[in-house]
Amino acid sequence: MGNILSERELIDVVERDRASGRSIGLANGCFDLLHVGHVRYLQAAAAEADRLIVAINDDGSVAALKGAGRPILAAADRAELVAALRGVDYVVVFNDVNVERLIALLKPDVHCKGTDYTVESVPERAVVAGYGGRTAIVGDSKSHATRDLLARIIGARPTADRRGA
Repeated sequence: MGNILSERELIDVVERDRASGRSIGLANGCFDLLHVGHVRYLQAAAAEADRLIVAINDDGSVAALKGAGRPILAAADRAELVAALRGVDYVVVFNDVNVERLIALLKPDVHCKGTDYTVESVPERAVVAGYGGRTAIVGDSKSHATRDLLARIIGARPTADRRGA
């Protein structure tokens, strides 16, 4: 299980990992209502480096990005779920709308984004390139989305309990 760390703790751990010769990867997202697309993205990101950091948007930045009613799960819950996934070494919750500040602070060897991006369309690519890092597009095709899952849940009709019928 990955460790949920503060930014300060994460900086220290990353320095120790680098001193030990380990490469650092970073993936980020909201991870509201964890689904198979998230799992595939993070497992593919974990294959890109020796250590994987997952940066999770805090509740305020999720609301700003996704709108009213989001997030569904609080940041602490989302962090715990993501930390439990195989391949995730460290989880940090950040309060910015994008991950550029955290990337500039940590300078991961590789910044991983999902297949809804191309290397050219990754918003943080200039920051990563600026210190000599690499951007990788990982995961399966973007056929999974929390908004689609929510729509299915909201649109679902209850079925009769066959045991009692």
